[in-house]
Amino acid sequence: MKRFFLPTLALIIGLAAILSAAACGTPSPAELAELPPKADSGLKSYEDLIVGFSQIGAESEWRTANTKSIQAEAERLGVELIFSDAQQKQENQIKAIRSFIAQQVDVIGVSPVVETGWEDVFQEAKDANIPIILVDRRANVPEDLYVTLVGSDFVEEGRNAARVMVDLLDGQGKLVELVGTIDSAPANDRYLGFREILHSYPEMQIIASKSGDFTRAKGREVMEEFLQSYGDEIDGLYAHNDDMAIGAIRAIEAYGLKPGRDIKIVSVDAARVAFEAMIAGKLNATVECNPLLGPQFFELALKVVNGETVPKRIKSEETVFFPEDAAEIMKTRQY
Repeated sequence: MKRFFLPTLALIIGLAAILSAAACGTPSPAELAELPPKADSGLKSYEDLIVGFSQIGAESEWRTANTKSIQAEAERLGVELIFSDAQQKQENQIKAIRSFIAQQVDVIGVSPVVETGWEDVFQEAKDANIPIILVDRRANVPEDLYVTLVGSDFVEEGRNAARVMVDLLDGQGKLVELVGTIDSAPANDRYLGFREILHSYPEMQIIASKSGDFTRAKGREVMEEFLQSYGDEIDGLYAHNDDMAIGAIRAIEAYGLKPGRDIKIVSVDAARVAFEAMIAGKLNATVECNPLLGPQFFELALKVVNGETVPKRIKSEETVFFPEDAAEIMKTRQY
Protein backbone atom coordinates (compact mmCIF):
# COMPACT_ATOMS: atom_id res chain seq x y z
CA MET A 1 0.00 0.00 0.00
CA LYS A 2 2.79 2.43 0.83
CA ARG A 3 4.53 1.91 -2.55
CA PHE A 4 1.21 2.53 -4.35
CA PHE A 5 0.17 5.56 -2.27
CA LEU A 6 3.37 7.59 -2.49
CA PRO A 7 3.74 7.56 -6.32
CA THR A 8 0.03 8.27 -6.68
CA LEU A 9 0.23 11.19 -4.27
CA ALA A 10 3.26 12.54 -6.10
CA LEU A 11 1.45 12.23 -9.42
CA ILE A 12 -1.60 14.12 -8.07
CA ILE A 13 0.59 16.91 -6.66
CA GLY A 14 2.51 17.15 -9.94
CA LEU A 15 -0.64 17.38 -12.03
CA ALA A 16 -2.01 20.08 -9.72
CA ALA A 17 1.17 22.08 -10.10
CA ILE A 18 1.08 21.79 -13.90
CA LEU A 19 -2.58 22.86 -14.05
CA SER A 20 -1.89 25.76 -11.70
CA ALA A 21 1.01 26.94 -13.85
CA ALA A 22 -1.07 26.63 -17.00
CA ALA A 23 -3.85 28.68 -15.42
CA CYS A 24 -1.37 31.38 -14.41
CA GLY A 25 0.04 31.44 -17.95
CA THR A 26 -3.35 32.14 -19.59
CA PRO A 27 -4.65 35.45 -18.22
CA SER A 28 -8.29 36.43 -18.48
CA PRO A 29 -9.42 39.28 -20.74
CA ALA A 30 -9.57 41.56 -17.69
CA GLU A 31 -5.98 40.69 -16.82
CA LEU A 32 -4.89 41.35 -20.44
CA ALA A 33 -6.30 44.88 -20.31
CA GLU A 34 -4.19 45.59 -17.22
CA LEU A 35 -0.90 44.50 -18.76
CA PRO A 36 1.66 47.33 -19.04
CA PRO A 37 2.09 48.85 -22.52
CA LYS A 38 4.90 47.71 -24.76
CA ALA A 39 8.14 49.63 -24.62
CA ASP A 40 8.04 52.84 -26.68
CA SER A 41 9.66 52.31 -30.09
CA GLY A 42 10.62 55.98 -30.23
CA LEU A 43 8.65 56.45 -33.47
CA LYS A 44 5.73 58.83 -33.66
CA SER A 45 2.31 57.97 -35.03
CA TYR A 46 -0.10 60.33 -36.77
CA GLU A 47 -1.90 60.85 -33.45
CA ASP A 48 1.36 62.14 -31.94
CA LEU A 49 1.95 64.78 -34.62
CA ILE A 50 1.45 68.50 -34.15
CA VAL A 51 1.61 70.20 -37.55
CA GLY A 52 1.50 73.88 -38.41
CA PHE A 53 0.26 74.76 -41.89
CA SER A 54 0.52 78.22 -43.45
CA GLN A 55 -1.96 78.52 -46.32
CA ILE A 56 -1.89 81.37 -48.85
CA GLY A 57 -5.58 82.16 -48.53
CA ALA A 58 -8.71 81.34 -50.52
CA GLU A 59 -8.13 83.13 -53.80
CA SER A 60 -9.57 80.41 -56.02
CA GLU A 61 -11.63 77.21 -56.26
CA TRP A 62 -8.31 75.36 -56.43
CA ARG A 63 -7.05 76.83 -53.16
CA THR A 64 -10.31 76.07 -51.38
CA ALA A 65 -10.04 72.44 -52.46
CA ASN A 66 -6.41 72.33 -51.33
CA THR A 67 -7.34 73.65 -47.89
CA LYS A 68 -10.18 71.14 -47.53
CA SER A 69 -7.81 68.31 -48.47
CA ILE A 70 -5.29 69.33 -45.79
CA GLN A 71 -7.91 69.79 -43.07
CA ALA A 72 -9.91 66.66 -43.87
CA GLU A 73 -6.84 64.43 -43.95
CA ALA A 74 -5.60 65.81 -40.63
CA GLU A 75 -8.96 65.00 -39.06
CA ARG A 76 -9.03 61.53 -40.61
CA LEU A 77 -5.56 60.67 -39.32
CA GLY A 78 -5.94 62.24 -35.89
CA VAL A 79 -3.18 64.80 -36.50
CA GLU A 80 -3.31 67.99 -34.42
CA LEU A 81 -3.35 70.69 -37.12
CA ILE A 82 -2.69 74.37 -36.42
CA PHE A 83 -3.93 76.09 -39.57
CA SER A 84 -3.29 79.68 -40.65
CA ASP A 85 -4.92 81.55 -43.57
CA ALA A 86 -2.59 84.34 -44.73
CA GLN A 87 -5.17 86.13 -46.89
CA GLN A 88 -2.65 86.42 -49.75
CA LYS A 89 -0.10 88.32 -47.60
CA GLN A 90 3.47 87.12 -47.14
CA GLU A 91 3.86 88.99 -43.85
CA ASN A 92 0.97 86.96 -42.44
CA GLN A 93 2.66 83.72 -43.49
CA ILE A 94 5.92 84.77 -41.85
CA LYS A 95 4.06 85.60 -38.61
CA ALA A 96 2.33 82.22 -38.74
CA ILE A 97 5.60 80.33 -39.21
CA ARG A 98 7.14 82.16 -36.25
CA SER A 99 4.08 81.29 -34.19
CA PHE A 100 4.45 77.61 -35.15
CA ILE A 101 8.10 77.74 -34.07
CA ALA A 102 7.12 79.24 -30.71
CA GLN A 103 4.53 76.49 -30.24
CA GLN A 104 7.19 73.85 -30.99
CA VAL A 105 5.22 71.99 -33.63
CA ASP A 106 6.74 68.84 -35.14
CA VAL A 107 6.49 69.92 -38.79
CA ILE A 108 5.64 73.11 -40.67
CA GLY A 109 3.85 73.01 -44.01
CA VAL A 110 3.95 76.12 -46.20
CA SER A 111 2.40 77.05 -49.51
CA PRO A 112 4.38 80.24 -50.22
CA VAL A 113 2.40 83.14 -51.69
CA VAL A 114 5.55 84.35 -53.50
CA GLU A 115 8.96 82.79 -54.17
CA THR A 116 11.28 85.27 -52.45
CA GLY A 117 11.70 86.64 -48.93
CA TRP A 118 11.64 83.39 -46.93
CA GLU A 119 15.24 82.70 -46.02
CA ASP A 120 15.30 84.34 -42.57
CA VAL A 121 12.17 82.69 -41.20
CA PHE A 122 13.04 79.30 -42.74
CA GLN A 123 16.44 79.55 -41.04
CA GLU A 124 14.66 80.21 -37.74
CA ALA A 125 12.70 76.99 -38.19
CA LYS A 126 15.86 75.07 -39.01
CA ASP A 127 17.61 76.47 -35.91
CA ALA A 128 14.63 75.20 -33.87
CA ASN A 129 15.00 71.74 -35.51
CA ILE A 130 11.54 71.99 -37.08
CA PRO A 131 11.43 70.65 -40.65
CA ILE A 132 9.59 72.59 -43.37
CA ILE A 133 7.66 70.90 -46.16
CA LEU A 134 6.73 73.05 -49.15
CA VAL A 135 3.27 72.26 -50.49
CA ASP A 136 2.18 73.23 -54.02
CA ARG A 137 4.62 76.15 -54.43
CA ARG A 138 8.35 76.62 -54.47
CA ALA A 139 10.33 79.04 -52.27
CA ASN A 140 13.59 80.53 -53.49
CA VAL A 141 15.77 79.44 -50.56
CA PRO A 142 18.81 77.16 -50.11
CA GLU A 143 17.78 73.50 -50.24
CA ASP A 144 18.96 72.82 -46.70
CA LEU A 145 16.19 75.09 -45.37
CA TYR A 146 13.37 72.76 -46.38
CA VAL A 147 12.97 69.00 -46.52
CA THR A 148 10.88 68.46 -49.64
CA LEU A 149 8.49 70.08 -52.10
CA VAL A 150 5.32 68.24 -53.07
CA GLY A 151 3.11 69.49 -55.88
CA SER A 152 2.74 70.10 -59.58
CA ASP A 153 5.30 70.76 -62.30
CA PHE A 154 4.19 74.27 -63.22
CA VAL A 155 6.60 74.56 -66.15
CA GLU A 156 5.12 71.45 -67.71
CA GLU A 157 1.63 72.85 -67.16
CA GLY A 158 2.66 75.90 -69.18
CA ARG A 159 4.07 73.66 -71.90
CA ASN A 160 0.88 71.63 -72.03
CA ALA A 161 -1.25 74.77 -72.30
CA ALA A 162 0.90 76.01 -75.19
CA ARG A 163 0.71 72.69 -77.04
CA VAL A 164 -3.08 72.78 -76.83
CA MET A 165 -3.23 76.41 -77.96
CA VAL A 166 -0.99 75.67 -80.94
CA ASP A 167 -3.37 72.89 -82.00
CA LEU A 168 -6.44 75.08 -81.51
CA LEU A 169 -5.04 77.89 -83.67
CA ASP A 170 -3.14 75.75 -86.18
CA GLY A 171 0.14 77.35 -85.16
CA GLN A 172 -0.74 80.98 -85.82
CA GLY A 173 -2.62 83.69 -83.96
CA LYS A 174 -2.52 86.59 -81.53
CA LEU A 175 -2.70 85.69 -77.85
CA VAL A 176 -3.32 87.45 -74.57
CA GLU A 177 -2.23 86.05 -71.21
CA LEU A 178 -3.71 86.32 -67.74
CA VAL A 179 -0.77 85.79 -65.41
CA GLY A 180 -1.10 84.63 -61.80
CA THR A 181 0.19 86.42 -58.71
CA ILE A 182 3.44 88.24 -59.50
CA ASP A 183 6.56 86.43 -58.20
CA SER A 184 4.60 83.28 -57.33
CA ALA A 185 6.06 79.96 -58.46
CA PRO A 186 3.07 78.89 -60.61
CA ALA A 187 2.91 82.27 -62.35
CA ASN A 188 6.64 82.31 -63.06
CA ASP A 189 6.78 78.72 -64.29
CA ARG A 190 3.56 78.67 -66.31
CA TYR A 191 4.79 81.85 -68.01
CA LEU A 192 8.12 80.22 -68.91
CA GLY A 193 6.72 76.85 -69.97
CA PHE A 194 4.19 78.44 -72.33
CA ARG A 195 6.88 80.51 -74.05
CA GLU A 196 9.24 77.57 -74.29
CA ILE A 197 6.82 75.83 -76.66
CA LEU A 198 5.76 78.98 -78.53
CA HIS A 199 9.40 79.68 -79.35
CA SER A 200 9.05 77.07 -82.10
CA TYR A 201 5.95 78.80 -83.55
CA PRO A 202 6.91 82.33 -84.66
CA GLU A 203 3.41 83.01 -85.97
CA MET A 204 1.97 82.61 -82.48
CA GLN A 205 2.35 86.03 -80.84
CA ILE A 206 1.60 87.07 -77.26
CA ILE A 207 0.37 90.64 -77.75
CA ALA A 208 -0.50 91.35 -74.10
CA SER A 209 0.29 89.79 -70.72
CA LYS A 210 -0.82 91.04 -67.30
CA SER A 211 -1.45 89.68 -63.81
CA GLY A 212 -4.98 88.77 -62.83
CA ASP A 213 -3.71 87.67 -59.39
CA PHE A 214 -5.40 84.25 -59.73
CA THR A 215 -8.82 85.77 -58.93
CA ARG A 216 -12.02 85.77 -60.94
CA ALA A 217 -12.71 89.49 -60.42
CA LYS A 218 -9.22 90.57 -61.45
CA GLY A 219 -9.27 88.19 -64.41
CA ARG A 220 -12.41 89.86 -65.70
CA GLU A 221 -10.99 93.34 -65.13
CA VAL A 222 -7.77 92.63 -67.04
CA MET A 223 -9.59 90.87 -69.87
CA GLU A 224 -11.79 93.95 -70.27
CA GLU A 225 -8.59 95.98 -70.70
CA PHE A 226 -7.30 93.54 -73.32
CA LEU A 227 -10.57 93.75 -75.24
CA GLN A 228 -10.60 97.54 -75.14
CA SER A 229 -7.08 97.59 -76.59
CA TYR A 230 -7.26 94.73 -79.10
CA GLY A 231 -10.92 93.73 -79.51
CA ASP A 232 -11.51 90.99 -82.06
CA GLU A 233 -7.81 90.88 -82.97
CA ILE A 234 -7.45 88.46 -80.07
CA ASP A 235 -7.45 84.84 -81.25
CA GLY A 236 -6.62 83.09 -78.00
CA LEU A 237 -6.46 83.54 -74.23
CA TYR A 238 -4.08 81.68 -71.95
CA ALA A 239 -5.15 81.96 -68.29
CA HIS A 240 -2.85 80.73 -65.52
CA ASN A 241 -5.85 79.39 -63.63
CA ASP A 242 -9.51 78.53 -64.15
CA ASP A 243 -10.87 81.32 -61.96
CA MET A 244 -9.25 84.02 -64.08
CA ALA A 245 -10.55 82.26 -67.19
CA ILE A 246 -14.10 82.33 -65.82
CA GLY A 247 -13.77 86.06 -65.14
CA ALA A 248 -12.43 86.56 -68.67
CA ILE A 249 -15.32 84.59 -70.15
CA ARG A 250 -17.74 87.05 -68.54
CA ALA A 251 -15.80 89.97 -70.04
CA ILE A 252 -15.72 88.39 -73.51
CA GLU A 253 -19.48 87.79 -73.43
CA ALA A 254 -20.12 91.35 -72.28
CA TYR A 255 -18.00 92.59 -75.18
CA GLY A 256 -20.20 90.70 -77.62
CA LEU A 257 -17.85 87.87 -78.59
CA LYS A 258 -18.28 84.14 -78.00
CA PRO A 259 -15.72 82.60 -75.62
CA GLY A 260 -14.43 79.26 -76.84
CA ARG A 261 -15.28 80.16 -80.45
CA ASP A 262 -14.26 83.72 -81.30
CA ILE A 263 -11.50 83.54 -78.71
CA LYS A 264 -10.01 80.14 -77.90
CA ILE A 265 -9.35 79.73 -74.19
CA VAL A 266 -6.96 77.42 -72.35
CA SER A 267 -6.59 77.57 -68.56
CA VAL A 268 -4.92 75.66 -65.74
CA ASP A 269 -6.24 73.81 -62.66
CA ALA A 270 -9.06 71.54 -63.92
CA ALA A 271 -11.43 72.75 -61.21
CA ARG A 272 -15.14 72.00 -61.42
CA VAL A 273 -15.90 75.47 -62.82
CA ALA A 274 -13.67 74.67 -65.80
CA PHE A 275 -15.63 71.51 -66.57
CA GLU A 276 -18.87 73.47 -66.39
CA ALA A 277 -17.43 76.04 -68.81
CA MET A 278 -16.27 73.31 -71.20
CA ILE A 279 -19.68 71.66 -71.16
CA ALA A 280 -21.18 75.07 -72.01
CA GLY A 281 -18.76 75.40 -74.94
CA LYS A 282 -16.99 78.44 -73.44
CA LEU A 283 -13.62 76.89 -72.55
CA ASN A 284 -11.50 74.83 -74.94
CA ALA A 285 -9.25 72.98 -72.47
CA THR A 286 -8.02 72.95 -68.89
CA VAL A 287 -4.62 71.66 -67.79
CA GLU A 288 -4.79 69.67 -64.57
CA CYS A 289 -3.14 70.91 -61.38
CA ASN A 290 -4.17 68.59 -58.55
CA PRO A 291 -4.96 70.36 -55.24
CA LEU A 292 -5.69 67.21 -53.22
CA LEU A 293 -2.28 67.10 -51.55
CA GLY A 294 -3.37 66.37 -47.97
CA PRO A 295 -2.61 62.62 -47.97
CA GLN A 296 0.86 63.10 -49.50
CA PHE A 297 1.69 65.96 -47.16
CA PHE A 298 0.90 64.10 -43.94
CA GLU A 299 2.56 60.90 -45.14
CA LEU A 300 5.73 62.92 -45.76
CA ALA A 301 5.39 64.73 -42.43
CA LEU A 302 5.31 61.47 -40.48
CA LYS A 303 8.26 60.04 -42.41
CA VAL A 304 10.33 63.17 -41.84
CA VAL A 305 9.60 63.29 -38.10
CA ASN A 306 10.60 59.64 -37.79
CA GLY A 307 13.91 60.22 -39.54
CA GLU A 308 13.14 58.67 -42.91
CA THR A 309 14.76 60.05 -46.05
CA VAL A 310 12.31 61.51 -48.57
CA PRO A 311 12.87 62.80 -52.13
CA LYS A 312 13.64 66.50 -52.43
CA ARG A 313 10.94 66.94 -55.10
CA ILE A 314 7.72 64.97 -55.48
CA LYS A 315 5.69 65.80 -58.59
CA SER A 316 1.99 65.17 -59.08
CA GLU A 317 0.86 63.17 -62.10
CA GLU A 318 -1.51 65.27 -64.19
CA THR A 319 -3.17 65.52 -67.59
CA VAL A 320 -5.21 67.81 -69.89
CA PHE A 321 -9.01 67.74 -70.16
CA PHE A 322 -11.14 68.65 -73.18
CA PRO A 323 -14.85 69.46 -73.73
CA GLU A 324 -15.73 66.11 -75.29
CA ASP A 325 -14.97 64.29 -72.03
CA ALA A 326 -16.02 67.01 -69.58
CA ALA A 327 -19.53 65.82 -68.71
CA GLU A 328 -18.41 62.28 -67.90
CA ILE A 329 -15.28 63.28 -65.98
CA MET A 330 -17.04 65.97 -63.93
CA LYS A 331 -19.14 63.26 -62.25
CA THR A 332 -16.04 62.03 -60.43
CA ARG A 333 -14.34 65.37 -59.69
CA GLN A 334 -13.79 66.14 -56.01
CA TYR A 335 -13.20 69.85 -56.59
